[in-house]
Amino acid sequence: MTPSQHDFDGVRAEFDLPPAADTDLFPPEVVAEAATIAESSPGDLEDATSMPFVTIDPPGARDLDQAVFLERVGDGFRVHYAIADLGSAIPPEGAVDAEARRRGQTIYLPDGRVPLHPPVVSEGSLSLLPDQTRAAAVWTIDVGADGALGKASVRRALVRSVAQLDYEGVQGTFDAGAPHPSIEPLGDLGRLRQKVRVDHGAIDLALPEQEVIRDGDGWRVVMRVRTDVDGWNAEVSLLTGMAAAQLMIQAQVGLLRTLPPADEPAEDDFLRTARALKVDVPDGATPAQVLVGLDPAQPVSVALMTEATRLLRGAGYEAFDGSVPAQPDHAGVGGSYAHVTAPLRRLADRFGTEVCLAVCEQRPVPDWVREALPLLPEIMRSSDQRAAKVDRACIDQAEVWMLAGRVGELFEGVVVHADRRAGEVMLLDPPVIARCRGGGLNEGAQVSVRLSEVDEQRREVEFTFGAAGS
Repeated sequence: MTPSQHDFDGVRAEFDLPPAADTDLFPPEVVAEAATIAESSPGDLEDATSMPFVTIDPPGARDLDQAVFLERVGDGFRVHYAIADLGSAIPPEGAVDAEARRRGQTIYLPDGRVPLHPPVVSEGSLSLLPDQTRAAAVWTIDVGADGALGKASVRRALVRSVAQLDYEGVQGTFDAGAPHPSIEPLGDLGRLRQKVRVDHGAIDLALPEQEVIRDGDGWRVVMRVRTDVDGWNAEVSLLTGMAAAQLMIQAQVGLLRTLPPADEPAEDDFLRTARALKVDVPDGATPAQVLVGLDPAQPVSVALMTEATRLLRGAGYEAFDGSVPAQPDHAGVGGSYAHVTAPLRRLADRFGTEVCLAVCEQRPVPDWVREALPLLPEIMRSSDQRAAKVDRACIDQAEVWMLAGRVGELFEGVVVHADRRAGEVMLLDPPVIARCRGGGLNEGAQVSVRLSEVDEQRREVEFTFGAAGS
């Protein structure tokens, strides 16, 4: 294939996204207002620039939402978490706000991203870039020796990140026993918070994720296994979201990210599957407790984690003002939870942060926030669906390119889902996940399957097993 065939403009066209050459395309009025925002000063705020915040993001990232500084306090911890302050910079109902509401969130593709906000602000004036003084919503959260969430508050302040770190580099420093001083407690805090959430029934999946990366003039799919640092860093964000939800519920106004708990039959089915796969299930163990002990490098673990995604259905957003939703919790998190930590990339977080700031400052939630709350669940639902479809389409496209011309070949794979006549397999090399026809598939088993179809138009591949593939 020529390099021109190895791009994702077909996916962009299908989902009405700008071509890769026009990734940053915004209407003129949005560009003009963004330039004004970028030139404005943050105003008179508390000076917290002496706190040694650091950021942890993928290499080369520019839209830096969060910076962290951790301390040990007695037998517990104090989390300082600075979040990019968009609420004081973006005019409500202005051009940038209106465009962000239309987009909902940043959409990432292998050949670029379609940002929520113009890069002059999202990767410039509002991003928590190193050695730059920025306005931020600064959370201070105490965590007890038992991992319990303690006192939490948020305020506006000026911050200055001292280092831009990446996940692989941070993992290397922890492996070497020499982490950056600002995050030295991260491992102990992360492990403790994960245990607390699992004890509260959180369905915590470390399922390896497919990722499309450049390969010369083309693209290939790789399987990314979550590192310890990925998980620990996620715990800080989850902790902050749970603190935010607590503030919102106390004030009876806000926007929660919710997921109903799985029903008892679904949990029983999961535990039966785990036993069938020869996974240890102690008496009285919950699905959460079974999952946390799995090794994602083992094929049986991948199959069981894939099965567990069936327990995580029905996620949504609940806006409320005056009374708390009847079901305020998120089963994947293990309690009530709100999105507040990624405002550069996700619309809902700007509004959630403003609610929490108002609550902590003991002032009314601004009218522009209250008026937007009922609109946000549908905006976020729609943008979540679009982002997920784009991500899946890009992976499917790369899988097709990788397997083109190989129909009839045999591949080794692991069965991640099966019924009587078909199933789904994950190849060991290349790491493709696809439908497989044929009876006799057993979840968790390693099998040889034959590539039977590659459909470039529909971005689909299919395999066959047993007599169907002979």
